[in-house]
Amino acid sequence: MNKKFIAKRYQEDKSTAMGQSDVMAKTFDDVIDLSLGDPDMTTPAEIIAAAHEAAVAGHTKYTDFRGDPELRQEICRFYDDEYEIDIADEEVFVAASGCLAMYLALEAIVDDGDEIILQSPYFTPYPQQVELARGVPIELPTYEEEDFQIDTARLESLITDKTKALIINSPNNPTGSCLTLETMKKIAAIAEKHDLLVISDEIYTAYSFEHPFIPFISIPGMKDRTITINSFSKDFVMTGWRLGNIIAPASIISVIQQINENVVFTAPSMSQRAGIYALQHRKELQPPIINEFRERMTYAAERINAIPGMHVIYPPKGSFYLFPNIKKTGMTSEEVSSLILQKAHVLTLPGNAFGACGEGHIRICCTVSTENLKEAFDRIETALK
Repeated sequence: MNKKFIAKRYQEDKSTAMGQSDVMAKTFDDVIDLSLGDPDMTTPAEIIAAAHEAAVAGHTKYTDFRGDPELRQEICRFYDDEYEIDIADEEVFVAASGCLAMYLALEAIVDDGDEIILQSPYFTPYPQQVELARGVPIELPTYEEEDFQIDTARLESLITDKTKALIINSPNNPTGSCLTLETMKKIAAIAEKHDLLVISDEIYTAYSFEHPFIPFISIPGMKDRTITINSFSKDFVMTGWRLGNIIAPASIISVIQQINENVVFTAPSMSQRAGIYALQHRKELQPPIINEFRERMTYAAERINAIPGMHVIYPPKGSFYLFPNIKKTGMTSEEVSSLILQKAHVLTLPGNAFGACGEGHIRICCTVSTENLKEAFDRIETALK
């Protein structure tokens, strides 16, 4: 490829396993795709109908630059109703997806050379998002034998005079782990001690199976140093609607708004109206979705733990991802993922796509029906024999 006109910072190939998954899914005609966190379910019909009605009523134009005022109001009400946290309107920004929300947050706070510590295994885009904001990503490994909790001594050992923030993600993609309240309190103490920001990626809040979800912003002293990333994609099965939001101190939100005006201007107006309906009716809409994913996760984990050479934490803690340990196979994560694709026609992602400490694992998304999961694990079991 002629790179003459390509910016120097993009001339090195940084494609990821996740980014190549759509191509890999076409390898065979009968591939069962367990690679991406895009649920097989359609957005609830009531949400679709509400968006259609809003479009017909004229909600097809730009909204306020921080988002539809009614949606911002519902977000504030959600935090009050669910967690008894008082969020002011000026602390809310509506973004065109959780991914964009993370990038906007990093762009707003990162100076050239600032170090951003990433809870690892991490959502694949994090390191490049940090680099896009001219920062330096620093991997903070977590391990299965520690329940994928953040070891605070390990965290402190990575902090330098260049450290600006820590990114945490709970329930976690890819491990499915959830940070305990004890762990979050320890992280909060370190953030205060070293004057750090915490960016808390909380897009799987509905899928906290073991304990009720606790937002990091609720930890005493953290409201003024936390940027919360939310999304409608997973909690309401709205991946294609591209709708997220940010909760942060008003001074940070103001800068995020200025940046976003030069990127996408506003989030899609009809998606925002859909978001209003989703939040207002969450108690009816979410339970069947949550129960479905809980059942899939439980079934998949049981099947994994019955396959020689594989095991996974049981029962599942959260999200709709499982991170099976495959070290006893004697193969690398890429070798196992490749073998499963070639022999079983099941697409998974190698664990090292989520950070160096992900080696020895693969990621499985329970985003297909239990019937398809059964077929997938029947094939995997045969392939690994």
